[in-house]
Amino acid sequence: MHADLSPVIAATAQWLHRAFPASGGALASALCEAQARQAVTVAAWLRYPTEMDVALLGIAGPGGSARLDRVTGAHAVLDDDEDAHAWRTWVDEVVASWAACLLADPELAGRAVAALAGGMHTDGSPAAFRRLVAPDDGDLGAAALLRHPDLVGPVAALHQAQLADRLAPGRTLIG
Repeated sequence: MHADLSPVIAATAQWLHRAFPASGGALASALCEAQARQAVTVAAWLRYPTEMDVALLGIAGPGGSARLDRVTGAHAVLDDDEDAHAWRTWVDEVVASWAACLLADPELAGRAVAALAGGMHTDGSPAAFRRLVAPDDGDLGAAALLRHPDLVGPVAALHQAQLADRLAPGRTLIG
């Protein structure tokens, strides 16, 4: 059984980081990437809360980045070398959309992390997601594009309603 979300998390975080890059050198890039990875991790754990969900993802596949590339205009700059972009097949559009929602709204991110408590993926410790839920000035500066609601808005809007439904009061992650 495919019980590991790491390929989807890595590819989706890389897509977000490339679509909304850091400005300001290697440290800013690392901080931006860390925030993208934390948001994608939370989104993936919300999207695939059980081993069965993860197994089904392993069978069906995540879908790839084609629609996301069109929404952000990235399709226009991709070259024809399919091997160079094979990682994009591991991008999950819903996870990217949910992560964009979380990055644009730290309060929503806090609710999302709280919803994970007691789930199969985490021990419920929000400290692991500090850069997502309580970014400091350095984090915010490094990820200015990644956290800008107007810039990530088109990606966030793709599946924002599903995230709101998933985080609705009284809703359990299983079911």
